Amino acid sequence: MRLDKYLCDMQMGTRSELKKIIRSGRVTVNQEHVKDSGTNVAETDLIEFDGKPVRYEKNITYLFHKPGDCVTAKKDSMHKTVMDYFPPELQILNPVGRLDFDTEGLLFLTTDGELLHHLISPSHRVEKTYYAILDAAVPPEAVSAFADGIDIGDDTPTLPAQLEIVSDSNPYAANLTICEGRFHQVKRMFAAIGCNVTYLKRIREGAFTLEQLACGEYRKLTEEEIALLKAKSYEKN
Repeated sequence: MRLDKYLCDMQMGTRSELKKIIRSGRVTVNQEHVKDSGTNVAETDLIEFDGKPVRYEKNITYLFHKPGDCVTAKKDSMHKTVMDYFPPELQILNPVGRLDFDTEGLLFLTTDGELLHHLISPSHRVEKTYYAILDAAVPPEAVSAFADGIDIGDDTPTLPAQLEIVSDSNPYAANLTICEGRFHQVKRMFAAIGCNVTYLKRIREGAFTLEQLACGEYRKLTEEEIALLKAKSYEKN
């Protein structure tokens, strides 16, 4: 592929920025200075940027703390999207699943189509935990009702879910762990027991949490973390 595309794919800058950088002599290919951004390179070539190797990765995955003021989409004509928080060179990412406009929390974005499919496929039952603030106390019997599966108006009840009451006084709060991704599922589950969600945040997916990421912040997953994510996703395949 072209040298500028290689470096762009590895988030070293935009194509226009990289053309200037390459012309300035800051990039070497197999220890030879190259100033033509259109030079063809292979994944096996040694590419160095300011003396530091840049290894090509076919797919990349990011963990993002989605704020509650944007839609989970690549583009939207009316609202800010999660992609507005990423620079131009990372617009190749695709959101994994969907969080509502007003829901914040953990969201994966990836270029790996196979990983994306496995994470959102109901058959793999990847666990997701949500922290919810509610307008009413959770009935004690809700814990067992959620564990058995509850009717939210679909053709079938929800799969078994784990409900933990965090606070039984105002503000009422609970953690809910589910392994599906039905439309507005968490809000509908709480509505079915007489509670309306006033705030919702995804705090865990699989083995991953938000750690110390503030709203709008993101970080790239390591190869080891991606392997862990895939192992957890594929184990029920």
